[in-house]
Amino acid sequence: MAQEHFPALPGFYRLLFLYLEPMSTITPAIMVWVFPGAGWFLHQLIPAATATPSGSLEPRIQMAIWQLSNCYFLLGLISSLVFRAVRDSLPGNPIAQERILGASFTALGIADLTHIIATFVGLPSELKYAPTNWNSMTHGNITVVIVLFIVRIAWFMGIGRQRYYYGVYPVKHDKSS
Repeated sequence: MAQEHFPALPGFYRLLFLYLEPMSTITPAIMVWVFPGAGWFLHQLIPAATATPSGSLEPRIQMAIWQLSNCYFLLGLISSLVFRAVRDSLPGNPIAQERILGASFTALGIADLTHIIATFVGLPSELKYAPTNWNSMTHGNITVVIVLFIVRIAWFMGIGRQRYYYGVYPVKHDKSS
C-alpha cells in the first residue's frame, strides 16, 4: 500500500532515504549529547591509535561539537519528517512528490560533496590514501557519504524506479495536424 502512496520513492530508495539515512545522522547526534560524548566524537574524527582522552573539552570545542551534532540531527529530521510529509500530503501526485524530493536530494547531494571534500582535505597526509587505516567515523564521513551521493544520482537517473518529473519531457504535438 505504501508503494502506491509514495511512487517517487520506491523500494530501496525508501528504505535508504526514509529510514537508514535519518538513523545514521540522528544516532551520532544522540551519542554526542548522551554517551560516549563530545570528547569521543572529536577524537574519532581523525583515526588515532590512542584511546579517547578523558576529561572535559575546552568550552569552545564542546560547543562546536554540540552544534555540529545539531546539524546531523537536523539532517536526519528533515529526511525523516519532510519526506513523510511529502508522502502523506501528496499521495496521488507523484510529480509533486518527485519535484520536492529532487530539490531535497539536490541540496543533500551538494552537501554530500562538500562534506566528502572537507573530510578528505582535513585528514593527515598519511591517512588520505590509506582507507584501511580509517576508523568507522572516517568511513562514515567519506565512504558512506559517497554511496549516498551515488544513490541520489541513481534516483535522478531513474535507475530502479519510474520517473515522473526529472528526465521526463513533454511530447510536443504538431500543430499542423
